[in-house]
Amino acid sequence: MTRHARQPVALSRRVVLAAALGAAAGSLPGPTLAADPEKVPDLPRAGEAFEANTLTDLARARSKVAYVGPKSGDLPASLKNLSRDAYEAIRPAEGRGIWAGQDIGYSLEPLLRGSIYDTPVTLFLVENGLVRPVSYDRASFSAPGFDLPDLTDDAAFSGFRLRARFADGGALSDFALFQGGSFFRLVAEGQDFGINARALALRPADARGEEFPLFRALFIETPAPGQPIVIHALAESESATAAFKLTLTPGREASVAAIDGTVFARADLDHIGLGGMQGSYLFGPLDRRHVDDLRAAAFSVEGLAIHNGYGEPLWRPVHNPETLQVSAFVDRGPKGFGLMQRARAYTDFDDDRRHWEQRPSLWLEPLDDWNEGAVTLLEIPSDSELNENVFAYWRPKAKLAKGGEMRFLCRQHWSKGWPDPLPPEIARVSDSRCGHGSTGNRRLFAVDFQGDALFEPGDIDVELSASAGTITRQDQYRYAGRKTLRIVFELDPGSERASELRLALRRGQVRASETWLYRWTP
Repeated sequence: MTRHARQPVALSRRVVLAAALGAAAGSLPGPTLAADPEKVPDLPRAGEAFEANTLTDLARARSKVAYVGPKSGDLPASLKNLSRDAYEAIRPAEGRGIWAGQDIGYSLEPLLRGSIYDTPVTLFLVENGLVRPVSYDRASFSAPGFDLPDLTDDAAFSGFRLRARFADGGALSDFALFQGGSFFRLVAEGQDFGINARALALRPADARGEEFPLFRALFIETPAPGQPIVIHALAESESATAAFKLTLTPGREASVAAIDGTVFARADLDHIGLGGMQGSYLFGPLDRRHVDDLRAAAFSVEGLAIHNGYGEPLWRPVHNPETLQVSAFVDRGPKGFGLMQRARAYTDFDDDRRHWEQRPSLWLEPLDDWNEGAVTLLEIPSDSELNENVFAYWRPKAKLAKGGEMRFLCRQHWSKGWPDPLPPEIARVSDSRCGHGSTGNRRLFAVDFQGDALFEPGDIDVELSASAGTITRQDQYRYAGRKTLRIVFELDPGSERASELRLALRRGQVRASETWLYRWTP
């Protein structure tokens, strides 16, 4: 990462979730500043050259003038008032997806504005190095039950869906989705969309209020057959502009996004979120209290994995707290982090509609030096499985002064399995559970570690601590057939309102497992 020139925040569930959901829908553009639109550098026109530095230069130039927000209030009522189901029924007409008739392995489907997606995003193709705007044509869409209105090209779309051929001879299926705020999603072959990635976040859960950069223009390079597809994205908000180059590769077990991003500061920035990702967690084995649901669990994110710069792998199960929880994992030169879906069996959820076991894990690895900062985790109280109430991102320690710029490189892995790599001698946490303890408000925990090395000759030492309260019981159970070592312990929190729990396995001075972390709250 190059630059030029752990405290909880008192925000209500309603405020935080409303902001997050509004940004995901693209419905919370910041106030438009008083600026002369003629001074804002234009987007490239049809037939102009699109070169390696075109979008970066444009974002830099736009950062030097005041922010002018996207159009609002111009969406016809017939689209704005659509229900979510009616909106999602709008699909490309048969054979009308871009590249649908070409044997290149991709089909691009522009997404109209409508329902909660009312912020316009201008779409362009880049063909042979030249810009071609994506045109709106009503005949390109099938909209059951109503006639689509006339729309201009620059005000018709809210994003796009990308379908890909994951295997030779296979059919095209969902691969990527860019829509709302600066959000995008990928899946591996056969998966359902789950975690949302965020290209840029500013002041998440900050007492000053979060600012949501919006995609303003997306440039899609026409791919060569069988090759990755390249997306260029321009994002803007009151305080910053940003240019991103995303190289997307579909995969059967994991799809990959290589990201080259540059942020330009319109104002001093002291709370930047890079590599943001968010998903939902309603309930699971760690927190079934107050849950009356026939399903075993409901979440698209099970936990946060971190490989820190000090060589320690961390596993932090997430939960649905009573109050907003903000956790900062201070680090220098992180090796990677991600929101994981380790539960992969239907019986982990018993959900016949959502099929949470089919949602991807998302692992991010920096490709340059991210220096000092913190992997930051937000856990927001939620009463709906549709709320993306878990958010993780990297917060650089250094500030970015007005007029400065910051470049960063990373690679995302959207995977069916466990994409965070661990050496074979390090056991993973495969399950975490919690229930009522022996008396009063005591809580009983069971943490399963899984790995072949746990059953090799020699003793395993257990390191267990609580920042508040008392550990009143500790047992272990060995299951050789499942290569699983279960640690059971009881926490007596007394009158405390929070306790940071830490559990790890060692062989003498040698690490034998990832470190399990959990914040207990009532």
